[in-house]
Amino acid sequence: MKARHPLFALLAAAALAWTSSAQAHCDTLDGPVVAAGHKALETGNVNLALVWVRPADEAEVRSAFAQALEVRRAGGAARDLADMHFHETLVRVHRAGEGAPYTGLKPAGTIEAPVAAADRALASGRLEPLAHLIAERTEQGLHRQFEQVMAHRKYAPNDVAAGRAFTAAYVEYVHAA
Repeated sequence: MKARHPLFALLAAAALAWTSSAQAHCDTLDGPVVAAGHKALETGNVNLALVWVRPADEAEVRSAFAQALEVRRAGGAARDLADMHFHETLVRVHRAGEGAPYTGLKPAGTIEAPVAAADRALASGRLEPLAHLIAERTEQGLHRQFEQVMAHRKYAPNDVAAGRAFTAAYVEYVHAA
């Protein structure tokens, strides 16, 4: 079957290829989940954070939110600690809803380029820069994998280790393609 939109096919392949290696950005201090949590705390509207969790997890987030609002009244370090506790709870519950482990909040500025570009595309309403980045990165990855196959393709028939190196490179290349 011939693809009608080669760029769409390329984007889909890239998305599948990055699924296992891309880091989530919902667990970063500048990610969308923490931003929603911050806005919820600042406005007193927990619903701004609840959109990031499953309905079954709503009670836990509501409880943490109420506690955070209470402790925040003390100001200073107590406010900061309450905010951090709420953000950690919100992100942990969100990650559990995705079936992903929670390994703590990551520093701001650690969002990978494609993920940041995806967010910028949504903010700007323009997909083209993201599509260009994905196509460029995918092509670079295919070139690297192709070169690996080419480097390992000639091996002595009795050199099983070299044959396995070729096979591993070949499989990675074909899966990417």
